[in-house]
Amino acid sequence: MRKLWFVSLAEALVMFPGGFGTLDETMEVITLLQTKKTQSKLPVVLYGPSYWKQVLNFDFMVKYHTISKNDLKLFQFADSPEEAFTILKRELTKQSLK
Repeated sequence: MRKLWFVSLAEALVMFPGGFGTLDETMEVITLLQTKKTQSKLPVVLYGPSYWKQVLNFDFMVKYHTISKNDLKLFQFADSPEEAFTILKRELTKQSLK
């Protein structure tokens, strides 16, 4: 329930490399978006693709049909503050125009 409220109050989420708690919160947020349990179309940025792609093998998950290729659109990767800012600005602007 705490994570559902967390998501409902947020406008965007940037997740940085971390441990079990970070992984838990990241997957919970992405699952809420995937299953449409939240009304918002929350932009999610995973900061540091080299970390995230080693810790979570998303391509492997698609290959074994545990997630769909479309689910990879629920988040984006950023390698710098500027790249993260560009993604957030673009996605939040899209949402405000709807």
